[in-house]
Amino acid sequence: MDRRRDMFGRKKKHIPERKNILITGASAGLGEGMARTWAAKGHNLALAARRLGNLETLKAELLAENPSIQVEVAELDVTDSEAVREVFTRFDDSLGGIDRFVLNAGLGKGASVGSGKSWANAQTAEVNVLGTLHQAEVAIELLRGSNRPGHLVFISSIASRRGMLGAETTYAATKAFVTSLAQGIHAEQSRRGSDIVVSTILPGYIDTDMTTQNQSPLKADFDKGVASLVAAIDREPAQAAVPSLPWTVVDPALRYLPEPVSRKML
Repeated sequence: MDRRRDMFGRKKKHIPERKNILITGASAGLGEGMARTWAAKGHNLALAARRLGNLETLKAELLAENPSIQVEVAELDVTDSEAVREVFTRFDDSLGGIDRFVLNAGLGKGASVGSGKSWANAQTAEVNVLGTLHQAEVAIELLRGSNRPGHLVFISSIASRRGMLGAETTYAATKAFVTSLAQGIHAEQSRRGSDIVVSTILPGYIDTDMTTQNQSPLKADFDKGVASLVAAIDREPAQAAVPSLPWTVVDPALRYLPEPVSRKML
């Protein structure tokens, strides 16, 4: 079989090497897991988060295990647009160009709307909506300005497919924004014939500190979730739900089945 084509005879997608990867929200959870996985694969990393101490510890561990790579870290509040610009630009200079931006920073806190805890919902909205927008603005500018191919990855959520209940109401709404923003940028870059590839990744339930209260039988363990997440991003799809089983089946069901039926899947 022609190695340039798949088993169905379709031309295989050429994926450039993404040597230098920037990850926000990298101090814990899925961000940290992705950093460890890509470090083991020999990628240079630029890691940002609010908790600089966690990042410094992670950097030391990554370099001890993978001495041939470069790791840069920086404290970053993604709701500060100027800080995002400064940190992303500094990372871009330090690594000689970022090839893949993984916009992973986000909050999962929240409360039922009207319960008197509007501050928690406001913080979630600010980080997940404005923070993602600030990151996307700078990432696109840097990639366009360098005139090189690049990969822009939005970490959304399967929760973006349906309005959620209680503490997850605001979170799901913010992730719907992330999904819509990513799809719009993908369409624009495609229309331009740009070399910037845009991916929307929709994690389902994965066992992290953010999901400790979730008892869904569909929740994947952390290692499986991270492996699925990295594998999906490396394929550079326009969109992917992870882990693929069961979420590639559940995802369309959430969008098209009547609400009382789809609700039972969450």
